[in-house]
Amino acid sequence: MDIHSDEDLKMYFYQNRLKTFEGWPFDEDCACTPENMAMAGFIHTPSENSPDIAMCFFCMKELEGWEPEDDPEKEHKSHSSSCHFISLKKKIEDLTVEEFFKLQKERRKFIITKTGNEAINKFEEASKKRRADIIKTAMGEE
Repeated sequence: MDIHSDEDLKMYFYQNRLKTFEGWPFDEDCACTPENMAMAGFIHTPSENSPDIAMCFFCMKELEGWEPEDDPEKEHKSHSSSCHFISLKKKIEDLTVEEFFKLQKERRKFIITKTGNEAINKFEEASKKRRADIIKTAMGEE
């Protein structure tokens, strides 16, 4: 993803996050309505097995297993207290250019950390498999 693309920046805006909640399993008479989820910075990222996965577009924290009474803002703060988006005191539209660029810099740090951790996990899994294969070969089990 190009860090200067419109796609990368559009999720800063509530209406664009709200559009992702098509098919969200919680609607009326719930705390975690699409509107409240989007206000808390979440986008809907369902998988085949989990229709209620939501991820903060900013800190990349994914949460699932939502209950109707779950408050999206409280859940976000409790699971990702270092997220700069959820602790913003201003609306995105009211930020200065400098404030926005500082915020975007912090977002890039979250993205880099997540990408790095995913690469490390993938490498460790491949290493374990390779080690098991080597042991099998050494034991003459192939």
